[in-house]
Amino acid sequence: MCNQITLNINHSEQYSIHTGYDLRAELFDYLGAQFTTRKSILIVDENVNKLHANYFVDAVNKHFDQVITYVVPEGEHSKSLEHFEKILDLVLESGVDRKTPVLAVGGGVVGDLAGFVAASCLRGLPLIHIPTTLLAMVDSSIGGKTGINHTVGKNLIGAFYQPKAVFADLKFLETLSEQQWIIGLSEVIKYAMIRDASLFDLLDETSFKVSATDYKGWEQIIHRSAHIKVDVVAEDVKEAGIREFLNFGHTFAHVIERVGNYKQYSHGEAVFMGMWAAVYVSQKLGHPINHSNLSTFRPLYTSKLQVSNTPSELTALMLHDKKVSDGVVKLVLVSELEKPFTKLFKDTKLIDEAWAYTLEEFN
Repeated sequence: MCNQITLNINHSEQYSIHTGYDLRAELFDYLGAQFTTRKSILIVDENVNKLHANYFVDAVNKHFDQVITYVVPEGEHSKSLEHFEKILDLVLESGVDRKTPVLAVGGGVVGDLAGFVAASCLRGLPLIHIPTTLLAMVDSSIGGKTGINHTVGKNLIGAFYQPKAVFADLKFLETLSEQQWIIGLSEVIKYAMIRDASLFDLLDETSFKVSATDYKGWEQIIHRSAHIKVDVVAEDVKEAGIREFLNFGHTFAHVIERVGNYKQYSHGEAVFMGMWAAVYVSQKLGHPINHSNLSTFRPLYTSKLQVSNTPSELTALMLHDKKVSDGVVKLVLVSELEKPFTKLFKDTKLIDEAWAYTLEEFN
């Protein structure tokens, strides 16, 4: 069964997010209905390519005479200028035109990278997301954020560029590693904290089981999480208002990823630690929120936050975040469940304290 959510960007632009098990037929029908060109671009994660190559033979190769393929090495470090340039060279030298679709197949790294390629090449190629991880299905494939990292910070180079469609096929979850489940779980927890606390009940029913053997139990969680992202994006496409709330924990997380050279800590681990720090700040400001909901999931996040930077040095790195203006740090906080807010910090002493607390908690 295929569920469908429509995301309305404006009065003339919309696209559908399809969720379900084994969507090859739906994907093939969509490609046939939308594209008459005989050439396509496939940007695929290397592990997905090894595990699910037949999926693409069935759904893509049968429709297009030529499939220009770029296999992206696993890891956040692939969201780089190096890989962006290599893909552009391959695509442009293959003689594509503005009707040539880009199929992004993989997790958040591939989606962000391929999305930025689609946005940049010939000033825009049609983009179809085929997310293969929990994180990508509930978050990164929806909403049109694309980009790559820079040594100065994460996602500092990019563009808002909406896909034509998203096909979130639960079949890919059968081969998802435990680490990838945990990475995606952080984003679901984020939605529960800022928008829909009933997700905690669903996670409890699923026993937050990080196992592909029970992936179907996650279908409702994935669908509801995607709906939250769709609702927020539809109201605030360019992150000028409430979409900022989706960054809960992420300003801390981006620093953690950076000091780990985008290899030591996964995005999910960093986001969980970042939410922990953000709740500390919220609490110290006098709000009734506490760590009880996060504590339930704390045993899953076993990495130690061991860095050479002092808390004040970590705070200083926040100034390179793309949301910083005039040297003032903006954090997304929560006064209580489902009640996020933003606060500007010119005096960063409390943020230093949050770093110290989080370093101790995850050591």
